[in-house]
Amino acid sequence: MIPELLNNTNMKKHSMNNPLSLCISVCTMFIVLSCGKSSHQADAYGNFEADEIIVSAQSQGVLLSFDVKEGIKLEEELQVGRIDSTVPAIKMGQIKAQQAVISSRLQNMDTQLKVQDEQRINMVREVNRVEKMLSSEAATRQQYDDLSGKLKVLDLQTETIKGQKNIIMAERTVLNMQLEEALNLFEKCRIVNPLNGTVLEKYAEVGELVSPGKALYKIANTEEMELKVFVNGAQLSSIAIGDTVQVFIDLDNKSLQSLQGTVSWISSQAEFTPKIIQTREERVNMVYAIKVRVKNDGSLKIGMPGEVVFKKVTSDE
Repeated sequence: MIPELLNNTNMKKHSMNNPLSLCISVCTMFIVLSCGKSSHQADAYGNFEADEIIVSAQSQGVLLSFDVKEGIKLEEELQVGRIDSTVPAIKMGQIKAQQAVISSRLQNMDTQLKVQDEQRINMVREVNRVEKMLSSEAATRQQYDDLSGKLKVLDLQTETIKGQKNIIMAERTVLNMQLEEALNLFEKCRIVNPLNGTVLEKYAEVGELVSPGKALYKIANTEEMELKVFVNGAQLSSIAIGDTVQVFIDLDNKSLQSLQGTVSWISSQAEFTPKIIQTREERVNMVYAIKVRVKNDGSLKIGMPGEVVFKKVTSDE
C-alpha cells in the first residue's frame, strides 16, 4: 500500500506545486504504517520452565528392565523398571532362617520357665509343710533350711532363664530390623515413576550396571508451565500473587497466541537483570523475578520465550 501511495501519479503531479497535498499524502503514509503495527505492548519477557526431576537408581545391580522412552508420558507410581534384586533376596532368606531358629529357642525357654514354675509351686508347698512340722517339732531346722535353700536356687535358675530369654528376644529385634533393611533394599530395586509427566531425557539402558545415585531419566510435569520473567520496582507494586494476567507466545513470524496465566510466585529480593535477556544499559537495573503459571494446551515447551501483560483479567473480559 505504501509504494502505491508513493507512486500515485496525482501525488507526483501536484506535490511540488501544492504543499497541502504533499502534507496530506505524508500523513496518510504514517497512518497506514501505524495501522500495520501491532498494538500489543508486553510488560515483561522471559522463558517457560517446568519442575524437572531426575530419577536415580537407589540400589546396585544390573538393570534388568527399563520401559522408558524420551517423549512418552508416565503416570505417578508406575513401575518402569527393575534392578537385579538377587543380593537382597538372599539376605532376606538368611534372616528368615535365623528368625526361625530364634523362635525355636524362645519356645524352648518358655517350656523351661513352665517347668520352673511347677517346680517352685511344689517346692513352696514342701517348705510350708516342713515349716508347720518344725513348729510342732516333727521336723528339724536342717530339713527346713535345706528346702528353703533349694527354693532360692530354683528362683535363681528361673531368673537366669528369663535373662537368657530377654537376650534372645533382643536378638530377634535385631533380626527384625535387619529384615526391614533387606526388604527396603529389595523394594528399592523397583524403579517407580514419582509423578505424572513427560520423559525429557533417558540416561541408562537395559543391561547396564547401575549404582545408588546413578541418573536413569529426567521427567517433568508439562501440563502446567511457569513463565519466569523480571520486572522493575515500579511494576512490582501493581502485581500480586494470584493475579490473572495475559501471556503471549509466538504463533508464527507475524502473530502471537494469547494464553491466560496466574502469578504464582514473586521474589522477595531484588537482583540484577540477567545478562542474557537484556541490553547493556538495562543489565545494571535491579529487578524482581516472578513466575506466571500457565496451563499447557500442548503448545508450550521448556525454554520457549514468552511475554506477559500484567493487566488483570476479570470474569467479564
